[in-house]
Amino acid sequence: MSELLDGPIADRHIALGASFAEFGGWNMPVSYAGTVAEHTAVREAAGVFDVSHLGKALVAGPGAADFVNSTLTNDLGKIAPGKAQYTLCCTESGGVVDDLIAYLVGPDEVFLVPNAANTATVVEALRAVAPGSITITDQHREYAVFAVQGPRAPEVLENLGLPADMEYMAFADAELSLPAGAVPVRVCRTGYTGERGFEILPRWSDAGPVFDALAEQVGAVGGQPAGLGARDTLRTEMGYALHGHELSTAITPVQTRVGWAVGWDKPAFFGRDALLAEKAAGPSRRLYGLRATGRGIPREGCSVTAADGTPIGTCTSGTFSPTLKHGIALALLDTASGVRTGDEVAIDVRGRALACEVVIPPFVTSHV
Repeated sequence: MSELLDGPIADRHIALGASFAEFGGWNMPVSYAGTVAEHTAVREAAGVFDVSHLGKALVAGPGAADFVNSTLTNDLGKIAPGKAQYTLCCTESGGVVDDLIAYLVGPDEVFLVPNAANTATVVEALRAVAPGSITITDQHREYAVFAVQGPRAPEVLENLGLPADMEYMAFADAELSLPAGAVPVRVCRTGYTGERGFEILPRWSDAGPVFDALAEQVGAVGGQPAGLGARDTLRTEMGYALHGHELSTAITPVQTRVGWAVGWDKPAFFGRDALLAEKAAGPSRRLYGLRATGRGIPREGCSVTAADGTPIGTCTSGTFSPTLKHGIALALLDTASGVRTGDEVAIDVRGRALACEVVIPPFVTSHV
């Protein structure tokens, strides 16, 4: 097994007493004060996450935006420079290699933020079809990524002199004043929690002092650092897909309800023919939310049965919801079963049937 990679501020996490776990090949902080406390801080005040394991890649050259638009699913033509867009890199059979954020810098420059473990695969997929005038550069270790999330996140950025009054998915390049001098950062009004938030991208070498400044201001508004444990409970409450769970090369965007991230009218993108055919025919399974009405915590891989005991699907994610105080899950359910929202189903949790109601996520209200 290959050695796990450390992010740029591993020393800060250790000093904060973080517990660690492997994620996408990286040694990542799971929690500091406890997942529930960190989750609650984000919902009620603010949290700061180190997500520097996320990939970064630059697509540059004449017509770079048009090239990206001919490969990834969403339609870059619908946004202007200075905006970012959620999009997908698919296989020709319609499965998802990765979901990522595309920053449209201009017609000749697109900055991509894929998931950690998939960065090299996405870069190679683009390089394989790129014309000679387009360069795709893996910049994984050139930039760190910090996410400040929560209702008081704008206050955190304003206190640091960073842009906070931006539309959702807008980004801006700015300077953050630090004791040792100003450093460049890119600020994007996005996140993965359902709360108003921002992602801040400094240079990898500037990551330590930038995190210190963010953490200090997050603490000043009643928040705290948060780890991947809270990130997962927060995103599950919102029904946000996680690659390797709700998205994979075996799970298509049509099945997992992210068809809104597909530019269906575009003439070309990876997997177009297969996805159009699946959309027209209807998927064999669809993603639903399951809200536990009994006591128990569902987990990934748990089987789901209809009221009559017939197997109808599998949980892709499951957790205890700190906001709702009961178990929740995301599950791919067979469309042939006729399952509908409001139906009662059961999740097999270690041999015990956990009663659940079928819902359409999110489980809690979004405040993005």
